Amino acid sequence: MMSEITIRKMEIADVDQVMEVERVSFTTPWTTDIFYQEIVDNQYAYYYVIEWNGRIVGYVGTWVVLEDAQVTNIAIMPELRGNKLGEKLFQYMLLQVKLIGTTRLSLEVRESNIPAQKLYRKFGLVPGGIRKNYYTDNQEDAIVMWVNIL
Repeated sequence: MMSEITIRKMEIADVDQVMEVERVSFTTPWTTDIFYQEIVDNQYAYYYVIEWNGRIVGYVGTWVVLEDAQVTNIAIMPELRGNKLGEKLFQYMLLQVKLIGTTRLSLEVRESNIPAQKLYRKFGLVPGGIRKNYYTDNQEDAIVMWVNIL
């Protein structure tokens, strides 16, 4: 199944393909404008895409402030989930934020998203708290997970 995989920094030209991933992955997807703003204007934002045979099939975003990295979002096309693409992408992002000097990584994940929680645990993230009614689409709680990446 895995032929040609490339992971690289997201560029403005990628936003249309990233939006395809976004729309099929989230009930309240970000807008094109948000992605443009993140890539162009947000000095704290680091976004990466994963391509399979030249097509963007996933992306991950982080904000890095001093030594703290916060994952903003990560998504893989639904039909390609379960092929370790998310794992490869997460591992790449973790290496990138480590290279720029972060020592902690955190994220929020839906309480019901067990596959994502399992992925994050593989990288040493542990639950650190709950954000009540975090998700606006259904008021689901978020589990805050974090890891020291020394």
